[in-house]
Amino acid sequence: MAEKEGDQPQAHVVADITEQDQAYSWPVIRFDVPPNRTYHFCHQFRNTPNPNNFLKSLKWSPDGSCFLTTSDDNTLRLFMLPPDNGCDQLSNSACSVAADEDSFAANLVVSEGESVYDFCWYPYMSASDPVTNVFASTTRDHPIHLWDASSGELRCTYRAYDAMDEITAAFSIAFNPSGTKIFAGYNKSVRVFDLHRPGRDFQQFSTVQGNKEGQTGILSAMAFCPNHTGMLAIGSYSQTTGIYREDNMELLYVLHGQEGGITHVQFSKDGNYLYTGGRKDPYIMCWDTRKAVDVVYKLYRSSEHTNQRILFDIETQGRHLGTGGQGGFVHIYDLQTGQWVSTFQAALDTVNGFSFHPFLPMAATSSGHRRFIAPDEGNEDLHLRGEENCASVWSFSFDSLAGNDVNINCQDSSQSEPANLNKNS
Repeated sequence: MAEKEGDQPQAHVVADITEQDQAYSWPVIRFDVPPNRTYHFCHQFRNTPNPNNFLKSLKWSPDGSCFLTTSDDNTLRLFMLPPDNGCDQLSNSACSVAADEDSFAANLVVSEGESVYDFCWYPYMSASDPVTNVFASTTRDHPIHLWDASSGELRCTYRAYDAMDEITAAFSIAFNPSGTKIFAGYNKSVRVFDLHRPGRDFQQFSTVQGNKEGQTGILSAMAFCPNHTGMLAIGSYSQTTGIYREDNMELLYVLHGQEGGITHVQFSKDGNYLYTGGRKDPYIMCWDTRKAVDVVYKLYRSSEHTNQRILFDIETQGRHLGTGGQGGFVHIYDLQTGQWVSTFQAALDTVNGFSFHPFLPMAATSSGHRRFIAPDEGNEDLHLRGEENCASVWSFSFDSLAGNDVNINCQDSSQSEPANLNKNS
């Protein structure tokens, strides 16, 4: 990546982005109107050797061209939005699709050797640039893999070894904001890999000090502050969240209060607040990173009776948060007040993944949970209906949108920012 990222003229790219920002205003999503299911996928997750396969999570790519799912059959599937889809969603006239059939097949299927712990996109990924079109994954008893999102080929591996010189797997991974390093969470330690130097070279930082102070347990989730302040949040199964400095991994403070092991952490768009969620914990907690003393407010979600990791997401403008739950519903909250805004039913079982599109009024959901039952003879679907163990793409209604050159801006906004940020990396 280094050769291509260093030769782009920064001034012209910045000027282009400024002009686009002035011509294009983000759609204001109307959450008081139920969204339409635009695309739906269910059968391809069931036609696997594992009859009890279920979805675990999904994430949109940074450029909004596709989303990636992970499921219990140790497989990552990539779904590309149709070429003319993105700008059609700006017409406010999206149609609903049936829930008992797949809209289209996955464009890419990547099989891992063991259970997938975590995965993440390269932050400046662009489907039009093969150099940046990659994502990373970590699986049980395997090193970190960097995959080509176009061909499905394995680009690089990043290997960590324990005291017995055996490969140890990361439980969580994240690219730093500049896209030059991969941070990986292990048991009471963080290893940092240089993206351009695959292999077994890494820096290791312990999260527990000599006096046993710090953050213990398996580091299960991590997120970087989006405003480039150099802060890193790491969640642990010890029910704590640590805030670190990115450059030297200095522990700034530890947040306590979650009832279960931390499964997801995410900063607000301005970086002033941090949201944390735990396993079997019915509340997402909001913390003010400038004070880090008390919880600002709690957002309810039904997760008391499921072991599923339930992911949430914040929409592009940073005003609302969406989260799934074990009842099949998606809850939307106003982040300025912490109040509930709306709810819609996305599935008939646990909604474990929710992700807003980076710039369109759309979102994607994944649902499913582990079922300890054996299939009847001649019935491979375990009597599952179309709205169980499925992935869906939803289109929201919206209020305002700039009318100038919508088609051009819709296409360019997914590619211009990665170009500029690649230069800075």
